[in-house]
Amino acid sequence: MIGFLVAGLVIGALARLIVPGKQHLGILATLALGLVGSLIGGLIAQFFGTGSIWELNVLGFVLAVVAAVLLIGVAESVAGRGNRSVRR
Repeated sequence: MIGFLVAGLVIGALARLIVPGKQHLGILATLALGLVGSLIGGLIAQFFGTGSIWELNVLGFVLAVVAAVLLIGVAESVAGRGNRSVRR
């Protein structure tokens, strides 16, 4: 379980490095998005038959980082909508 948390944090951190610009996400949001990304990547890799969701493999790791990048983009766009100011 601790390894899963560490992997989620690493995947989230890598995804934040890949996404251009400054993200307004804290460490807990990075961890959560990394964990969700690792679950999505693991499920897709398991679907392709490269191993179990709980195994660390290259395809699962790459897919997890891609999923986390997409999740960060979605999280930033949702958070950005609430921070818009109206100019007149």
